[in-house]
Amino acid sequence: MEQISLFDSVDRFGSQGQLQPLASRLRPETLEEYIGQQHLIGKGKILRQLIEKDQISSMIFWGPPGVGKTTLARIIAKQTKAEFIEFSAVTSGIKEIKAVMAQAEENRIAGRRTLLFTDEIHRFNKAQQDAFLPFVEKGSIVLIGATTENPSFEINSALLSRCKVFLLKALEEQDLRKLLWLALKSPKGFGNLEISITEEQLGMIARFANGDARTALNTLEMAVLNAKMDQDAVLCVEEEVLAQCMNRRSLLYDKNGEGHYNLISALHKSMRNSDPDAAVYWMYRMLDSGEEPLYLARRLVRYASEDIGMADSHALQVAVAAYQACHFLGMPECDVHLAHAVVYLSMAPKSNALYRACEACKEDIRTLLAEPVPLAICNAPTELMKELGYGKGYVYAHDTAEKMAKIQCLPDALAGRRYYQPTEEGEEKNVKVRLEEILRWKQE
Repeated sequence: MEQISLFDSVDRFGSQGQLQPLASRLRPETLEEYIGQQHLIGKGKILRQLIEKDQISSMIFWGPPGVGKTTLARIIAKQTKAEFIEFSAVTSGIKEIKAVMAQAEENRIAGRRTLLFTDEIHRFNKAQQDAFLPFVEKGSIVLIGATTENPSFEINSALLSRCKVFLLKALEEQDLRKLLWLALKSPKGFGNLEISITEEQLGMIARFANGDARTALNTLEMAVLNAKMDQDAVLCVEEEVLAQCMNRRSLLYDKNGEGHYNLISALHKSMRNSDPDAAVYWMYRMLDSGEEPLYLARRLVRYASEDIGMADSHALQVAVAAYQACHFLGMPECDVHLAHAVVYLSMAPKSNALYRACEACKEDIRTLLAEPVPLAICNAPTELMKELGYGKGYVYAHDTAEKMAKIQCLPDALAGRRYYQPTEEGEEKNVKVRLEEILRWKQE
């Protein structure tokens, strides 16, 4: 058995071009090759139509790292035959911006379009962002900015108003699996090698990447480069090596046939059954297997309202606080915060009344007609609307002794419908008493 090192000769892996990182070699060049973001570039979706009709205007790509923001900008430039200029806000200042704009203006005069891709655009200060404005307005450039931060807070309103914001989502596990298989089969990747790697191991990499294609490919590349070659010249990726590549001690998700979703189900159901010991155990099993703590924290936030709800509204505050703690600290320090939330949620009184209310309401919205808003609670900002009966009969609740008015807020077809049915668990029993008093008073 021999182990391949990162420093082995190039001809062990093929051509000199494969010295490039795997993520660079596999960068898609067309929309058909692009994986993910089907809500934007799927057939008939708005961004795809803009690209295919060559009607691209300035835009902002907002999304987490490794979801294809730069790649998509390159594809747009290629498909629309625009000159592609790329620079990063981390290394560029006003001087570099002015030089690029001068070049773009020359291109415009010559009848050529310039697509300027700016990575980390949120890192530009106000003056630097303002430098783009006149060139965006006159059409010298089509600006595509990429940011991992909320553009509403990080990008000047004047520039933001001239750009269409597109939200790029973290890649789904199935997207990452597809990408990993492509890397194994493509001549640009490891297609010229015989590699033994299981579906379970690919699933591990996909989950470890947490929606980041670059992380997934880098992890696969490291695992392959450190794989052992058997007597048949097959590179075998061992779990111990893969665990080291992922900076985790062990791989437990699928090692004994226990899947990712089985473990999160075990955690959820242990908390629902008020079993803090089992809940903490399953939580640590997931962390020890390489699960991202923020994924666990998000599930706890959902659980707090779905399974506890009004029985203990503090549960949601605890879960959100745990998420923030995980975001601030990360592993390994944030494990105790997750345990804090898991134990609290396990011991809290349980009510699924909010969940049932949402499901019942969603079913009515799916199956019934979209009823008009009752005129009594419609806004009436103009005299014409008042003449048409908008706001007629409305009573301002704060003007009454009871701080309530006997007006109907549901549409006529749904009058009397009850979605929220409080239980008698925890603090929700007080809510139930209060709601029953309100309903009786309104019926008098």
